Amino acid sequence: MAGLYTSLRPQVPSSASSATSLHSFTSKLLLLLTVLPLTLAFFAFILQWRGGGVDDPISRWSPEESHKFPGMDSSPLATVGAHSSQSSDCSSLLGHANTASFPYYRDWKFNFQADLKPKICITTSTSAGLEQILPWMFYHKVIGVTTFFLFVEGKAASPDVSKVLESIPGVKVIYRTKELEEQQARSRIWNETWLSSFFYKPCNYELFVKQSLNMEMAIVMARDAGIDWIIHLDTDELLHPAGGREYSLRRLLLDVPGNVDMVIFPNYESSVERDDIKEPFTEVSMFKKNYDHLTKDTYFGMYKEATRGNPNYFLTYGNGKSAARIQDHLRPNGAHRWHNYMKTPNEIKLEEAAVLHYTYAKFSDLTSRRDRCGCKPTKEDVKRCFMLEFDRSAFIIASTATEEEMLTWYREHVVWGDRTLNLKLLRKGILARIYAPMVIIQGLREAGVFSTVITSAQASLSKDKFLASIEKSNSTRAVSSQSLPSRKIGKNHDSQATARRIFDTAAAAYHEAAIPPLSPPVMDNDLMNEA
Repeated sequence: MAGLYTSLRPQVPSSASSATSLHSFTSKLLLLLTVLPLTLAFFAFILQWRGGGVDDPISRWSPEESHKFPGMDSSPLATVGAHSSQSSDCSSLLGHANTASFPYYRDWKFNFQADLKPKICITTSTSAGLEQILPWMFYHKVIGVTTFFLFVEGKAASPDVSKVLESIPGVKVIYRTKELEEQQARSRIWNETWLSSFFYKPCNYELFVKQSLNMEMAIVMARDAGIDWIIHLDTDELLHPAGGREYSLRRLLLDVPGNVDMVIFPNYESSVERDDIKEPFTEVSMFKKNYDHLTKDTYFGMYKEATRGNPNYFLTYGNGKSAARIQDHLRPNGAHRWHNYMKTPNEIKLEEAAVLHYTYAKFSDLTSRRDRCGCKPTKEDVKRCFMLEFDRSAFIIASTATEEEMLTWYREHVVWGDRTLNLKLLRKGILARIYAPMVIIQGLREAGVFSTVITSAQASLSKDKFLASIEKSNSTRAVSSQSLPSRKIGKNHDSQATARRIFDTAAAAYHEAAIPPLSPPVMDNDLMNEA
């Protein structure tokens, strides 16, 4: 019976069992192939949303994380830009980093190769703040300048500014101390006659002497640093290296023949179209071209319309700036030129490159010039303070007029508000649109270059270094009101003049007088009336 019972139980075929197992495996495989892409897509979405978890040093800085610098609340940049706020934070002032528009310049330290040729340095004498110096400096780094010699005083010598400047590679900060002035009083050019006509006078004349003495020291430092070319610029001037194979000052000077000692950059003057400019470097794109870059017929044919009733074609100087090749016996010849004790320099004048001079670009420039000079606002007294006629007129207006009268005068003499005239002069070539500096500086700001260097300087300076910088700044301020005795009117200038070494007639004739800031060619009155 047992065998019969066993034989009567139903038997499951082997083929049916294997089919069931195959169906189960197929279902699991389809489920896996469906879930896996969905999981990967979700993971990719999370990564994209979070930025991939990458810590970008360019974009991580924010105004909230920065420390405030005292004394920056009154900066005109505080209300400018998409990230403006009530904060006086310098990082906010100089641009908040979201994205790097100029990824090539992410390394804000600009570590140039050791064999980069030619090596170019800029020397300047400044009392400006970071909101002006940093865009000016990094723009020139972009176009190939490797080294900066900054002779600082005033705001530029304060701890909040100087500690940032000192942290930037390739920057040498020189403070105007009593020791520096005593050293310069023993310098060679102080005891020569070619600069002597600028002694004993205040304001612009005193600045001109300071610049020349600082340039003399910069030549020595440039030679020690292995520099090939030296340029003197103010912090309201930008070099515009047009005409080369690339927008590069290094490439421009690399192409200069070896027998050339000095390269002259004719200056263009800013032509502001509004009276509320806050950041000239990124808000001004129209410039009046130099006489050297125009035909004679165009210059004198449009002279009256281009001058608009002002004393000269340019508001201020018109004789450009220059770059000098570092060599033996080099010396300054005023703020605009260089010279050589042993020969007349072989110079060339560039046909397209220029210095962009942002002069009186802000309405506040009227009062800032007035506050730096203690002259009387009379036609006679301003002659001993200012070399150029427009500076004299501007000083008198700023010293005697009301705020409303000053603004009216500024609009009439500085602002180019007549679009019809602007278009006419643009077509004639008198005016030109130049956007490269604006784009470069705005790109650096958006990339967070300025805010990064400020924050980095804050983080890297130890407490001891910070206290030392404060002590150094205090010593600077203690002597800031003092200057070389012989530069001031009525301070024993007779005895100082006698003490200076007097050259004989032949030597005095050999050293021609320093070249001051000069106005462009003036049109004859009769020709102006005919025009």
